Amino acid sequence: MSTFNSYAALLSPAALMMASCGSAQAPETSSQSTVAPADRPAPAIEETPFTVSAHGEFDEPWAMAIEPETGRIFITERPGTLKFFNPETGKGGAITGGLPEVDYGGQGGLGDIAFGPDHAQDGTIYLTWVEAGDDDTRGAVLGRGTLVCDEPSSCVIENLDIIWRQVPKLSGRGHYSHRIAFSPDGEYLFLTSGDRQKGDPAQDLSNNLGSVLRLLPDGSAAPGNPFAEKGGVSDQIWSYGHRNLLGLQFDEDGHLWDLEHGPAGGDELNLVEPAKNYGWPLVSDGDHYNGDPIPNPSTRPDLERAAISWNPVIAPGDFIFYRGDMWPEWNGQALIANLKTKSISRVSIDDAMRGTEESRYDFDNRLRDIAEAEDGSLWVIEDGKGGRLLHLTAAKNASSAEQ
Repeated sequence: MSTFNSYAALLSPAALMMASCGSAQAPETSSQSTVAPADRPAPAIEETPFTVSAHGEFDEPWAMAIEPETGRIFITERPGTLKFFNPETGKGGAITGGLPEVDYGGQGGLGDIAFGPDHAQDGTIYLTWVEAGDDDTRGAVLGRGTLVCDEPSSCVIENLDIIWRQVPKLSGRGHYSHRIAFSPDGEYLFLTSGDRQKGDPAQDLSNNLGSVLRLLPDGSAAPGNPFAEKGGVSDQIWSYGHRNLLGLQFDEDGHLWDLEHGPAGGDELNLVEPAKNYGWPLVSDGDHYNGDPIPNPSTRPDLERAAISWNPVIAPGDFIFYRGDMWPEWNGQALIANLKTKSISRVSIDDAMRGTEESRYDFDNRLRDIAEAEDGSLWVIEDGKGGRLLHLTAAKNASSAEQ
């Protein structure tokens, strides 16, 4: 069971010295990033902006979503469980019925969670997970059901039905992606589908791998998708040439962005546009893991360039576009929870849709997901067994971040 005791999070040796003051703060370091089409300076070092408290431990958490009408934070755990924490009461609970059977292992298990656009009225909830196939194959699926919470500490999901599948199911246990994002008007459900560590499917429009998909809320292909005339699952595809997409978000102007892992180098933040080819595995700012080079994106001007890429990698977990007032200088910027670098990256976007990493804030553990609360504070979940739910508020002794 998860514990939900609140305590000051100790994030670094410096934080240990501050524990007696009742708060802990995350130090910041500079980073290296490559911006398309030209390099930009590394991010500036500034004062720490966070006071951090922790609120429970989870078993390999993968995603979280804040329920709009209650503020409760729902957190998926890869082995197949779903739990929640209520910041108002300081207590937690669990989904005790209706969860799917997942194919757990490698990068697979229970994945993303999203509340439907009309959740307050109809209780609709969406989950992604990995489903086993025949002959040691597997693939991601998307399910839709109804969340029913009759007790403060327990809920169930009723009538959870699979409404979409990755095609085809393949061997291996990686690069499922399966992140969900609803369009701002709630009319469309966008979904990431990874290349399943196979590479070539990302350039093959006869499958729905290595792609961003545009669906209706019932899981069917949305009308007007750019490759619908090709038939089959091509009618789901919005963009292609993607690798392992672990973030999908709309900015405040309604532009869609994805965040994806590169190979040995070349993590990317991309502006996602219909019918565009984002180049994987034809080009990358990184190399293959065995050291073999991959052509640089500059060699293929017909393919889309990343708004910003990282080399060495940050291994992003997920991201948001900040809209709150707690750090008003950050409004409209991307905040990225990073796995490999154990940090949060803050990225600004210019009028040409190019990114600059302004700052990076270090933590003690890998960060899997990030969400913004109604008051503008941040919630972050650590990766792995015993990953903690962290609440980030403005540090009382920190100056405002410069732009």
